[in-house]
Amino acid sequence: MGSPNALGVTNEFDVAQVKKFAKQMRRDIVTMLAEAKSGHPGGSLSACDCVATLYKGGVLRHNPKEPNNPARDRFILSKGHAAPVLYAALAGEGYFPREWLMTLRKLDSHLQGHPDMRKCPGVEVSTGSLGQGLSIASGLALGLSIDAAHKGCEPQKVFVLMGDGELQEGMVWEAAMFAAHRNLKNLIAIVDNNNLQIDGHLTDVVSLGNIAQKFESFGWHAIEVKDGNSIPECYEALCAARDYAQGPCVVVLHTIKGKGVSFMEDQAGWHGKAPSIQELSVALADIDGLSEEAE
Repeated sequence: MGSPNALGVTNEFDVAQVKKFAKQMRRDIVTMLAEAKSGHPGGSLSACDCVATLYKGGVLRHNPKEPNNPARDRFILSKGHAAPVLYAALAGEGYFPREWLMTLRKLDSHLQGHPDMRKCPGVEVSTGSLGQGLSIASGLALGLSIDAAHKGCEPQKVFVLMGDGELQEGMVWEAAMFAAHRNLKNLIAIVDNNNLQIDGHLTDVVSLGNIAQKFESFGWHAIEVKDGNSIPECYEALCAARDYAQGPCVVVLHTIKGKGVSFMEDQAGWHGKAPSIQELSVALADIDGLSEEAE
């Protein structure tokens, strides 16, 4: 058994439980999008396994009963349009009632199209405008480091999940320079490298080249995950990044956009389109099939 962390929560990695959690997250994502009749399935599904590992795998120190406990780690969803993946994880962990999921993108809902920290428990930062998450995370990591130094303790970790498309924005690299210069040892960036954005494959729109090498050239430690939709591989990489103590670390996950739903996988058209009721039935069957294959 694992031992309780600073939040009084026992963290223990159980791959079967995390896979089950990720499966339910995928079911929730496609179902809430079909109900909303709008939203972004592709990038939500590609990030499912990573986010499930963070929240259910014991990587992220958090406690749904104390969402504002200062000892918690912070998670920032920079690619805010993938809000369904965060909402599915938060609902699954008990931050709010599961019934809220079916209110996605509706008037007065706690679950807006992009995360709103004023409306939704467990959301650390309101996001949506791409390219800003790493800057916010860097400032937060610096503040936590300064506070921890005064208290003589280790700072909380800050995890930020970015889409590969937003790495085309210059602000990301300004933040990368800042984080390396400040030697932010408690900052972990995660790149959901599914090689698709709204206009097509990144390699056709604006190629990023070797993402890991780019971050390394800015002074970061980089970890690449060949199969970013493999929960054991995600866990190993995220734990290594969390425990790295010499500066900021980036985890580059090579994922499949729309992972788990056959007709959405690697299709730019499913970047921001909700499934119909008929398509939902196929999607749910695919997700159940994917889970059985993984087992």
